[in-house]
Amino acid sequence: MYNLLRQKNRQLNRWAAGLLLLIASQQQVSAQLRDYLNLPDHDSKKYYLGIGLIYNNARFQVSQHPSFLSNDSVMVVEPENTGGFGLAGMHTLRLSPRFEIRAIFPQLLFAYKNLTYHIKYPDPSKDETAIMSKKVESFLLGIPIHLKFRSDRIGNFRVYMFGGGKIEYDLASNSTARKAEDLVKLKKFDYGVEAGVGFNFYFPVFILSPEIKISNGLGNIHSRDPDLKYSSAIDKLNSRMIIFSLIFEG
Repeated sequence: MYNLLRQKNRQLNRWAAGLLLLIASQQQVSAQLRDYLNLPDHDSKKYYLGIGLIYNNARFQVSQHPSFLSNDSVMVVEPENTGGFGLAGMHTLRLSPRFEIRAIFPQLLFAYKNLTYHIKYPDPSKDETAIMSKKVESFLLGIPIHLKFRSDRIGNFRVYMFGGGKIEYDLASNSTARKAEDLVKLKKFDYGVEAGVGFNFYFPVFILSPEIKISNGLGNIHSRDPDLKYSSAIDKLNSRMIIFSLIFEG
């Protein structure tokens, strides 16, 4: 009986030692994982800042005016995809472990949205050819606001999705004073919707977030001039952009 009790005590001692060893090893692994994680306390921040470097690919969505069918000069109006660049400040407020709200201000975009006209009767005296390409430049000051949904953090990596709206002011637009040879006049204000996806890569001193989004303007930004044959052929112009950003946050 005495030997049986001694054996049971030895087994209990072994189990206790094994349990203590397991707890100690888990604590050591947790400490090692914490040491492995870059910026482990970042998710506890309520508010943080960032800066974004932007490349944009912009174009118009063109709606023809009813008078286009009776136009005997302009046969086709085609939008072109054109690249641009920009800079943005990021302001992010954490609502919960899953959701954040982000305001991008200021967002400055240099965008070029060109139009190609196919002319039936080009006028050589005005240096017209059968195909005329007109460059429309914009310097946009925008304020997009997004709601972000974040995945769980996997080591030093995370995925997020977002959607929201924007308002924009074209600093280069002057619809009442553009020269006639510019042919296309743009309004100053636009508004629209945006949606995209991004990826957080955690480094020791900052977070790098490549991000891609689609930005569609909902307003008609064309200031139509019926006295200009190139402008009179167009009814509405809506902005379309694909924006790729490299965001640095800390």
